[in-house]
Amino acid sequence: MKRDLFASWWWLVWGLWMGAGSGLAQEIQIRKEVLWQPGTGRPIPIALSGFEGEAASVLRFDLEVAGFQVTGTDTALFELKGGRSGGGLEGALLDRESKVTLWARVYNGGTLRQQAHAMADDVVLAVTGRPGIAQTRIAFKVESGGASEIYVSDYDGHGARAVTQDRSLVAAPCWLPGRLVLYYTSYKSGNPDILRHDLTTGRREVVAGHPGLNTSAALSADGQRLAMILSKDGATELYVARADGSGLKRLTFSREDESSPTWSPDGRWICFATRQNGRRVLARISPDGGSLQRIVTAGVANPSEPDWSPDGRWIAFTAQMGGFEICVVPAEGGAATVLVSGEDPSWAPNSRTLVFTRRVGGGKVLSLLDVATRQVKDVARVPGNSSQPSWAR
Repeated sequence: MKRDLFASWWWLVWGLWMGAGSGLAQEIQIRKEVLWQPGTGRPIPIALSGFEGEAASVLRFDLEVAGFQVTGTDTALFELKGGRSGGGLEGALLDRESKVTLWARVYNGGTLRQQAHAMADDVVLAVTGRPGIAQTRIAFKVESGGASEIYVSDYDGHGARAVTQDRSLVAAPCWLPGRLVLYYTSYKSGNPDILRHDLTTGRREVVAGHPGLNTSAALSADGQRLAMILSKDGATELYVARADGSGLKRLTFSREDESSPTWSPDGRWICFATRQNGRRVLARISPDGGSLQRIVTAGVANPSEPDWSPDGRWIAFTAQMGGFEICVVPAEGGAATVLVSGEDPSWAPNSRTLVFTRRVGGGKVLSLLDVATRQVKDVARVPGNSSQPSWAR
């Protein structure tokens, strides 16, 4: 964070020296975008030239999810020029204010869609200084015909495939950080157990099969520890264990219906939803045990389903206030910002984008939210109701 603040200050001083109020000053604001606040950002205007068909569609989608707005060249601060080049995709990114070409590249290998994703990520990195997310993946639950299965897809919903075919019930998929491994709850054996599923080998094993409910698996950022909700002692309580389920330790004793644990990136805290004095709240506790500390979410009611951003700054959650609302709050607590209607938020690796569930016409679909600008894009749909997304990090 200190590096980001220093870079932002340097750009600001340089911008003032060059002349405030100029077109360059607008660009300086973009260089400072790392300091965005939820719901207050302005989209970055960019023009696309020479791209057609699928390439144009993918680039527009990726860039708008990342907080850009595709405009004409007369209002754009940046221009991405290019098109097909044999079996590849070529592009050049121009800073229209300085008239400098930031890069010019040809993307080969893979599909046209993959090439466009890679190009979009390079645009995001060049303009914002942060890696893009267009080549990441998500997992989610799909309900159809009275059963549900776990699916995995590209972040935009394309290439979706079922990784379970149990014709049973599943819930709450969660990625093992840095690995093609999922944890989720399955009723395949008749009891709601937490399974570990290696997507490279197909191997599945039970990591929590205690009597009663085993659900809401959440892995620490280092992949070594597992938080989960179990009812083996009569009430739904928060537990922690090693990633293989061994070394089980109970953390809560409130019998207040705890749910949805999520780890702080440094592994020092687990945030979860609980009740205090009859009201649903967010709280945190050390994985070593101890007393609960409430996380204030001022301005909203009934918070649940928290997810801690990978950079540690924010906690996204669902608030139920007549309907379901996606909100964010500083990780230390404070005033919450209501962003959009929806539920089940999960942070992208960039700590700026959320995937969430949106209710449409009696069904459920997945959407992507740029938290800074509130721009929303629906992902490609699969038959059935999609929910409980988890972003691979």
